[in-house]
Amino acid sequence: MTPVLDHLAILPILLPLAVGAFMLLFDERRRLLKMSLSLVTVFALLAIAVTLVVLVGLPNGDRWSTMIVYPLGNWPPPFGIVLVVDRLAALMLLLTSVLGCATLLFAMARWHKAGPRFYTLFLLLLTGLNGAFLTGDLFNLFVFFEILLAASYGLVLHGSGTARVRAGLHYIPINLVASSLFLVGVAVIYGVTGTLNMADLSRIVPTLSPDSRTLMEAGAAVLGVAFLVKAGMWPLSFWLPTTYAAACAPIAAMFAIMTKVGIYVILRLFLLCFGDEAGASEEFGALWLYYGGMATILFGGIGVLASQSMQRLGGYSVLISSGTLLAAIGTGNSAVISGALYYLVTSTLAISAYFLLVELIERGQAAGADVLAVTLEIFGDPEEDVEDEDEEVGVAIPATIAVLGGAFLATTALLAGLPPLSGFIAKFAMLSALLNEAGDIPFAHWSFVALLMLSGLATLIAMTRNGIRTLWVPAETEIPRVRAIEAIPVGALLFLCAAMTFAGGPVMRYMEATAQILYWPSEYARDVLGDRPAGHITSDPRASGHGPAGGPP
Repeated sequence: MTPVLDHLAILPILLPLAVGAFMLLFDERRRLLKMSLSLVTVFALLAIAVTLVVLVGLPNGDRWSTMIVYPLGNWPPPFGIVLVVDRLAALMLLLTSVLGCATLLFAMARWHKAGPRFYTLFLLLLTGLNGAFLTGDLFNLFVFFEILLAASYGLVLHGSGTARVRAGLHYIPINLVASSLFLVGVAVIYGVTGTLNMADLSRIVPTLSPDSRTLMEAGAAVLGVAFLVKAGMWPLSFWLPTTYAAACAPIAAMFAIMTKVGIYVILRLFLLCFGDEAGASEEFGALWLYYGGMATILFGGIGVLASQSMQRLGGYSVLISSGTLLAAIGTGNSAVISGALYYLVTSTLAISAYFLLVELIERGQAAGADVLAVTLEIFGDPEEDVEDEDEEVGVAIPATIAVLGGAFLATTALLAGLPPLSGFIAKFAMLSALLNEAGDIPFAHWSFVALLMLSGLATLIAMTRNGIRTLWVPAETEIPRVRAIEAIPVGALLFLCAAMTFAGGPVMRYMEATAQILYWPSEYARDVLGDRPAGHITSDPRASGHGPAGGPP
């Protein structure tokens, strides 16, 4: 790979950070300039992410894929800061860029005017997200976590209002506590191992003495709690539905990927430090992830059924998604994790589209409710004066309502996992891999299967109930005014879910290869550190004894 292409690894961090800082020089009267710069930036990030996905998917000699390792300042790892782009990181960058483009376009219709410094905060959020996916060491992971959290604090409050202030009073302290736990866990791990480089940790953990291993696992447990707060695992998720319901629509849609940051870090560190090559620490914490994930699915399913507002229903849908992914990681089965990666992408896109769609659907209801209340108060109920009016035989559905209803139906099918859309493919891939394991299937696996099915049923019931109430039952509401710049992002997100359905084979092969590579921490360490870690046997990952011998094409 040429040096010019290697520099692409830092652009997802450098570009939004530089543009966001530059926009601080201008006040809110230069909104058109800020809008133009932000739009160019997010589409440039999308192009960079697509390029990185293509590059890391290319074979590299006897390897299935290429990994880009970018040492900042040319300091060799583990002593210097290093950025790492592999299949998983590139996938998360692409997903972040897609959501960034969709939500920014949606916000440009009206929400960007609801508060100051929206574009700067939005680009800083993208900086933190991209940095968290690219960094190769825990300390800089903390730095990028703080960047994205600082931006999210302002974005949660964007648009003002009592509900957002109340949600912020929960969201901000909880994340400050999680950040403190993050620092404590990092300090313990550094005290035991003498390094925070993820590749170096994967090499050192199997060699620890029993006493040091106990301290290492204690530090990892504290660190894991911080990540699980962000991932939304029950019972650490009490803040999430309220916060997501209170945030304005484009921010709630962008926050759909915030929980996936915690999922990403847990997946990365769990398989690097406590995977098949971790020695006595193998599968540390796996049962907590498995049963905690299933408890989160159950809690999210109950919350979905109990939700009386469409925004809170979206928040509990996020919990179902997070619980499913955490339980899949806890299985330790690479085939289940490949299906979980497919599910991660499709559920994030669908939830993001749902939050945007709810804003459009409820816009007309709010306006109609206000107009109806004023009319009844001043003029009285017209039905009291008109008794002999002929009943209507049928009611024509306006085009806008029909389009919104069709999009809502598609979103319902995706979140509930109904065939033949990508949500069903993702769940089927996970369940098929889980039930095809060798030997007797344990009761816990059957519980996971039942929870996945019941959560889909709960989502279907709740979404159908809300759809009937808001779109089907005649009501004195106004037709919502939907602009093209608002409809296009929703349609694009749903189109991508449909594209994942039609291109299910190639997409699933990418996910399978990504999951298999995650199970080779020695290969990751060799690429990042440039040497042969202890226990390394061969340069051919297909001969390492993990996964199928042939591997994905």
